[in-house]
Amino acid sequence: MERLDYFLKRLLLVIPTFLAITLACFALTLVVPGGPVEQAMMRMRGVGGGPGGSSQARAVSDQQREQLRKHFNRDKPYLVQYKIWLVDEWLGLRAKSTKYTHKTAWEMIAGRFRVSLIFGLTGFLLTYLVCIPLGIAKALRDGGVFDLLSSLIVFIGYAIPAFALGMLLKILVCGTVEGLWDLFPVSGFTSQYYDTLSPWGKALDIAHHMALPLLCYMIGNFAVLTQLTKNSLLEQIGRDYIRTVLAKGGSMRRAIWGHALRNGLIPIATGIGGIMTVMFAGSVLIERVFEIPGMGLLSLEAIVGRDYPVFMAILALTTVLGLIGNILSDLCYVLIDPRINFQR
Repeated sequence: MERLDYFLKRLLLVIPTFLAITLACFALTLVVPGGPVEQAMMRMRGVGGGPGGSSQARAVSDQQREQLRKHFNRDKPYLVQYKIWLVDEWLGLRAKSTKYTHKTAWEMIAGRFRVSLIFGLTGFLLTYLVCIPLGIAKALRDGGVFDLLSSLIVFIGYAIPAFALGMLLKILVCGTVEGLWDLFPVSGFTSQYYDTLSPWGKALDIAHHMALPLLCYMIGNFAVLTQLTKNSLLEQIGRDYIRTVLAKGGSMRRAIWGHALRNGLIPIATGIGGIMTVMFAGSVLIERVFEIPGMGLLSLEAIVGRDYPVFMAILALTTVLGLIGNILSDLCYVLIDPRINFQR
């Protein structure tokens, strides 16, 4: 009953936390220069000397400026504007993009959703499936040759910036330099003939294109998660209850796999809540290196281009999913060790 009360309180706290985050960010979009009114005025001035353009800027009257303010609801009080964004525009998902005026923020996000979902979910699962067994193996062979060599490889990978590794891999295995291997595509998420492939062929084509970006995306997490698993398991192995199991005649195998491993996974559960936000996962640099149209690149474009409706929609979705993910992490703690009492 105490745990139920705790999780209900956490769920209720999601609402004020979400409101506080979005209220602050929404206020920033109103005071930072380059908002939708300013962008519309620049388009109306038509500065430019290209074909069909004017060599001089056209003046924008005060009446036109006021009409633009009314169009974008900038003539209303701050809280009224926030209510329109929150309720009428459904967390900004129905708001029109200021950069691509014919699309809503949700349409912009949905266009990148599949790419980032595959990218984030695959990277998340592979990281845990590789790092946890590797960390366990390192703990069981602590100080041995395998432990030292694997630590060397993992930390070398961790020390290399992801975008630099991506550029290096493109040179070595993507055929960009004559005489070297041409094993993977240079860029993109799918091939030109993707639509003509069978379902299995489409899956293989996506896997072929995502192999190198995923490797770059995961390499930075390997060292942290692997060492966390190893150190957590070593700490449990040194506890009194493990010595008690051995003293009662239990084998080391039973002591580790039956007792120490479960307790050793508790710190690892911290990152499990991140599965809620994997559909918005991405790296701007990696996506730019491999020309992948993902959420990371969309977020950067929205910020640089002052496309505040798209930025706020992404912020709202990631905030909600992140807050729920934190609760999911606490739930994982309880499932791993029912003795945990958050009230105390």
